[in-house]
This record gives sequence, C-alpha cells and structure tokens, in this order.
Amino acid sequence: MDSWMTHLPCALWDIPLYHLAIPGSHNAITYCLDMNDRSPVDPTQPDMLQKLDKYMKPLIRPFVYKWAKTQEYTIKQQLDCGVRYCDLRIAHRPNDSSTDLYFYHGVYTTLTVETVLSEIRQWLDAHPKEVIILSFSHFLGLSQELHMTLLAAIRNIFTSKLCPKMEVLSLRNLWALGYQVIVAYEHNITSCHSDLWPPIPYWWANKCKAEALIEEFEQRKQCGRPGGFFVTGINLTEDLKYICTHPTESLKDLVMSTYPTLLGWVKEQTPGSKANSLNIIAGDFITESQFVPTVVTLNEKLLKWSS
Repeated sequence: MDSWMTHLPCALWDIPLYHLAIPGSHNAITYCLDMNDRSPVDPTQPDMLQKLDKYMKPLIRPFVYKWAKTQEYTIKQQLDCGVRYCDLRIAHRPNDSSTDLYFYHGVYTTLTVETVLSEIRQWLDAHPKEVIILSFSHFLGLSQELHMTLLAAIRNIFTSKLCPKMEVLSLRNLWALGYQVIVAYEHNITSCHSDLWPPIPYWWANKCKAEALIEEFEQRKQCGRPGGFFVTGINLTEDLKYICTHPTESLKDLVMSTYPTLLGWVKEQTPGSKANSLNIIAGDFITESQFVPTVVTLNEKLLKWSS
C-alpha cells in the first residue's frame, strides 16, 4: 500500500482529493511518547489526573501511557502502510528554553517536530507520486514567534513539494506541478499564507462504544458533508469511568475489539461529492488491522459511477 495513489486507475486522476477515500492516522506521532517520569503530563489533561500524576506517579503513569498511545508504528511505517492524512498535535514543552517543538497526547514525545517532518520528506522523495495531508492543530504553548519557527521549518523541509491553496486539487494536477504535501493549519494565520490550508473539519463522536460512534456519524451524514476536506474519526474515546472499570486494559485492547464492527460500517460508506459521502477516515492503531485497505478500496465505487 506504499504507492496506492500512484496506482489508482486513471479514471480517478481528475477527481478532487476531497472526493476520494483517504486513510488517516489519528494522533499520528504517539508511538514515541516520553516514558521518562520527569516528562510532565500535558496541561490539557484533567486537574485530577495532573494531581494524581504529581503525587502518585509510579502508579498513574502506566495508565497514562496505556491510554495515550494511539499508534505503535513509526511515521514511515504508517506511510508505507498507506496512511495519507496525519493528525499532528504540536506543543512547546513548559520550561524549555529552546525553540524545539514536540507532539503530545497525554505526555510529550521524544522526537521533535522537525525530526519527524524530515522523515516524511525522505519518504516523499522515494514516493514521488504520493500526496500527504498534514493537519497541524491543538497548538499548546506556542507563541507567535514559535508559530513562525514552525512555518519556517515546514517550508525549509518540504520546499517545492508544498502545495499552495489552489482550485484544481486532483492527482493529475498535483503530479504535473510536483506538489506532494498539503498543510492544514488550525490557526488564524492561515489567511495570511498562501501555502497554509484552512483547518480540516474532524468529525469526532466522543464515544467509547462502536455502535454509539456509528449512530453519531449516521446522524451527521444526514446533515450533509462539508464542501472540502473533512475527516471522519473512527477513533473511540475512553473516559475516566471506563478506564477505572477496565484497569487491566489499554486503548489498543478497546480499539482492536471494536475494529470488526467499525470496519464493517466503513465498507458500507462511499466517497464522492454526494451529501452522505465520506472523505478522510482516520483511526487508531491503523497498521494493526485491515483499516487502510478497507478505506482505499472504497474508491472503486467511484469507478462504478463514472463508467
């Protein structure tokens, strides 16, 4: 699946990317969370968790790691598996005098943003007809100066591969122009920069049961899809009650037990421009199941309509 866009039938080359079915990685860089106890819990976590972590760290940290990790494979491995949308949550560590930026989910990552983006660039160089959507969001602790530092890094790393805002967003057009990276940026500065796309809507059900998540999305579909890119996140969300009543489990246990039901629903979906169609579908532990092939195969339905 490392070159699935390259090998799409030519009948799909002129379809806008926001009408294709694209597999995505929710919280893509949690495979390298900092296991060092000296690394703080991120300040978006509930006050109770932060207090418990402060005074009962040896007891609490294993739970944090079990439920904060959403991906186990590196970014290159995820891209090799076919992921083409990455959910990137960016933070500056508190009390850090450097300009280094990290990813975070519960705790911070060990890898910096610049390191991961450089790995993505290397992968793109080896896959010149694959296109990736990078969604930068949930900024934590970034000053205006740090935003400018991040933008400079994005531009320096991706250079001419960075796709500016444009009307014809098809594979054929992107290939002709040499663009491979679409950067969506959840900040008001996007209007001032031609190479930053606006934030991509993310349908998040906030449910810990597959059936409840599916019901939520079916209701949203009745209201119609957004016009451009949008994400349907089939990532389940655990609450404190669920964690406390399942002390021996992890997020992965929850996800893997529900994937048969969730992927059964995904198989029934259709990409395209219709009101009830889907676009990007993001999940957790996306390399552990048939998630990516299931999403990519949905594009075959577009061929039936165009024939």
